[in-house]
Amino acid sequence: MCVTVAAQASRPGGRSAYLRSPMGLGRAAVALLGVVIAADLYSLWAGTVIQGAMEDLRISRDTVGWYGSDLVREAERADTLYGVSGWLQTAALVATCVVFLCWFHRVRVNAEVFEPYLQTKTRGWTVGSWFVPVVNLWFPRRIAIDIWDASGPRSVALDRTMTLSGPAGRPSHPLVNAWWTLWLATLFVGRWATTAYWDAEEVDEVDAAVSKLMFSDALDIVAAVLAVLFVRRLTRMQDAKARAGAPMPGLDGESA
Repeated sequence: MCVTVAAQASRPGGRSAYLRSPMGLGRAAVALLGVVIAADLYSLWAGTVIQGAMEDLRISRDTVGWYGSDLVREAERADTLYGVSGWLQTAALVATCVVFLCWFHRVRVNAEVFEPYLQTKTRGWTVGSWFVPVVNLWFPRRIAIDIWDASGPRSVALDRTMTLSGPAGRPSHPLVNAWWTLWLATLFVGRWATTAYWDAEEVDEVDAAVSKLMFSDALDIVAAVLAVLFVRRLTRMQDAKARAGAPMPGLDGESA
């Protein structure tokens, strides 16, 4: 790959694209995904605390027919703790989303340098697609696959532009698909569980709702782990492809 093509590329009628190192943003995204996992683990622990408090209230109700003041205060403290865990999760998610989208845009522009004709969505969708209802269910995955194929070996990228006689040889994307499936599952399960928690009034309802939220947290941990693998793998792929041609600015001495 000649130096000029490795450093800059553009599609007819489109904006120029320049290679820039995704390494720093990739490491930051991975670190913040780790914070998301930590916040989820804290929430799981807080969930066990509030479930313990609900169990004490249930025993008191079933044995003496009323709730003791000490048990009520314990339940209120557990609820406050669980609320704090929710705020921590939200803060971690927002910070991670900002950095992840910056990284996602960076690797998308780099992919346009590598293989501009493999990009089926315009550059503006790289960030915007995450916020458009319905579209956000599949556009980001499509963009991720386009970036992945463009960042891989040339033979893999060509599979997207050649007519094949059968399924053999077509690029597969198990990591992207697994990450995206878990991400969608987390969104839907999280919304369902949160609604159940806010609607819960009785002890049994709260306990059941917390179980749903804990299931959502567990899904989110798995999705975050897959996101870490996705970010690291794609960042390394772009690093390797850039090094195979012209050096990418800022890559000297860096590794994912």
